[in-house]
Amino acid sequence: MLTEELKNEIATHIHGPEHRQSACTEALRIVQKHRGWIDDQSIRDIAEYLDMTPDELDGVATFFNLIHRRPVGRNVIRICSSVSCWVMGYDALRDALLERLGVALGQTTSDGRFTVIPNQCLGTCDRAPALMINGDLHRDIDVSHIDEILQRYT
Repeated sequence: MLTEELKNEIATHIHGPEHRQSACTEALRIVQKHRGWIDDQSIRDIAEYLDMTPDELDGVATFFNLIHRRPVGRNVIRICSSVSCWVMGYDALRDALLERLGVALGQTTSDGRFTVIPNQCLGTCDRAPALMINGDLHRDIDVSHIDEILQRYT
């Protein structure tokens, strides 16, 4: 169930009753910010609040890679898998990161600290390879930087 606080925060993105559905991506983002991810009940609650069907909203939620439909760790690592990053060392970076964390792509560490997700492009091709942790962009990454970067996130 959506709390009054969540409804009020979502309402700031609704610009008239005929445009309720246009706030759906912001509503998903807001609920995820408070709950960490979007479960099926949240989809139903948000959809009802915005006069949408759950299927319509789930289509939006699964389209955007920044919306999580399953639990994630406290820190989400998005590793760029674009052509530029691939040419500049994506494979070595990915392999070292996954080995260091003891997970595969899409998995969360056993302590719940990190989830690693491939991302098609982080928009920083001139400074490849890159990864983003939460909202922090890390560019020109060398395998030797991994431990130093990870230590910043508890």
